[in-house]
Amino acid sequence: MRKRIQFSTPTMHGDEIRYVQEAFERNWVAPLGFNCDGFEAETARYLSADLPEPYHALALVSGTSAIHLAVKLAGVKPGDVVLCSDMTFSATVNPVSYEGGLPVFVDSERDSWNIDPVALDKAFEKYPQAKVVVLAHLYGTPGKLDEILDICKRHDAVLIEDAAEALSSTYKGRKCGTFGKFCALSFNGNKIITTSGGGMLITEDEASRSKAYFWATQSREKAPWYQHEEIGYNYRMSNIVAGIGRGQLKHLEEHRERKEAVYRRYEAAFRSSPLTMNPYLEYTRPNFWLSCILLEKDCKVRPMDLYERLNEANIESRPIWKPMHMQPVFAKNDFIYVEDKPVDEDIFSRGLCLPSDIKMTEEEQQYVVDTIFAAL
Repeated sequence: MRKRIQFSTPTMHGDEIRYVQEAFERNWVAPLGFNCDGFEAETARYLSADLPEPYHALALVSGTSAIHLAVKLAGVKPGDVVLCSDMTFSATVNPVSYEGGLPVFVDSERDSWNIDPVALDKAFEKYPQAKVVVLAHLYGTPGKLDEILDICKRHDAVLIEDAAEALSSTYKGRKCGTFGKFCALSFNGNKIITTSGGGMLITEDEASRSKAYFWATQSREKAPWYQHEEIGYNYRMSNIVAGIGRGQLKHLEEHRERKEAVYRRYEAAFRSSPLTMNPYLEYTRPNFWLSCILLEKDCKVRPMDLYERLNEANIESRPIWKPMHMQPVFAKNDFIYVEDKPVDEDIFSRGLCLPSDIKMTEEEQQYVVDTIFAAL
């Protein structure tokens, strides 16, 4: 049988092991350490390279923990309404519930599949007390940040940017992760760079980073004994994991270019077919983390038909993220949309994520394309 074509797997280069080896040689394998410090500094420098003021980074065990600390920094309290992207992974919104907040989901727009500014405006009309917005850049594609930031400013709301999928993506030349007051990155195994697991919190100011560090290290007070006056968490990244991240970061732009090459080959192959690619705004540069297709409404084949056919051909694919308002756990949460039918329900019903591994050969990608055409 043909070797399985994977969805999106880690790509190692050798730089990673040198940092890890140094940690072993120095016997520094616990959380914190020189690799954590270096990874934070190098990531902050990468994001802030073209900005007048530097951003600040905190390496953590996951992107979810980064969002959780961002939610706490934003001041979310029990009962607070938080306006959230609806089409995303649950890790984007779960931390709101950790703090007792009430997620209210906002529909997507069709130009980038991200949170719709018109629907967001409508959400603020209904919930004028909302003071936090959680925005995810879906599949590495930046949302309509100018409009979203303007709405947040008018309502004096904090923007938390979930750039877990969007590291290296840019909006009008500025890197995602530097638009919100707080931002979360992810280095999960399938992301554009990986530390096997792990994430990072990005903040505008050092004071916020310091407070998040305090919470992430069990809120230990400055005392010779273990003194705790606030609830804390065991959220700090290990020095070993951070070493992998430092090696991966050196190859981030290379990975982005190879991700785009995968997208462009799909785009060319599906031209003049009943399939279109996941869209992006012309003034943005996505990182093309995942290449997705959208079937025309009158297409007789459905996404799960293609999913099954690809699986039979030993090709891994994934359904589009199921919108949060459709998830049983959030069945009682409000959902704001502006069209006759929610946009993200339509995208979910007609979309599919294709293999986007940068190690996939052109021959293997052609096999994916041929398998799809054979199913149409």
